[in-house]
Amino acid sequence: MQRLQTRAQFQAVLAGATVARTAHFALHRCPLDAPAGAESLFGSARDVWVGAMVPKRWARRAVTRNAIKRQIYTVSALAEASLPPAAHVVRLRAGFDRKQFVSATSDKLKAAVRAELQQLLQRAQAVRP
Repeated sequence: MQRLQTRAQFQAVLAGATVARTAHFALHRCPLDAPAGAESLFGSARDVWVGAMVPKRWARRAVTRNAIKRQIYTVSALAEASLPPAAHVVRLRAGFDRKQFVSATSDKLKAAVRAELQQLLQRAQAVRP
């Protein structure tokens, strides 16, 4: 699994289709051979590329944003075999309730994020490129 690193890579994937949504996350996918210039952005390898977008708007504390990103990359790595060779971006699209998840890195928050990410990736498997 490769990680998206440049702004151009993220923009190319976000311009692609949204293939799955949950209450807090959205998954965007861009086939590696679809847009012009994708070959130069992602290289010639037929790998799974994953990026994480966790805006400050939805997760104020840096420790929370980093914990969510770690969960995104961990769950994506475990599901890599089931993902098609394409570029993916998991985007946080709503915040988790701070009254329910008081601690920024609580086990309860991590479990909720992990469960929702697994659900997101299962929904994405149903939508093949």
